[in-house]
Amino acid sequence: MKKSVRLLISGSLQPMFYNEYIKKNADILNLRGYLRNLEDGRVEVFLEGDMKAIEEMLEVCKQGPYNTQIRNIERKEERYQDFKDFRVMRI
Repeated sequence: MKKSVRLLISGSLQPMFYNEYIKKNADILNLRGYLRNLEDGRVEVFLEGDMKAIEEMLEVCKQGPYNTQIRNIERKEERYQDFKDFRVMRI
């Protein structure tokens, strides 16, 4: 079953490394959507795909790459939008 979830991630993140880590894992898990860095320092990750893969990706987001400290992840179910791939967006 296809689902969509928006994550708002806060913590001590090095955006270049964290973004690359999330993109790589989203591709491995065949998830679609996007990641973008927000002006308030949080990272927004919008995921679409199988619920099992989304749950696996949530664990990936919680861990992060080396030297990442995640303080909080807000999760919100969203309407399915049928993204074609996963992209890192620039503001």
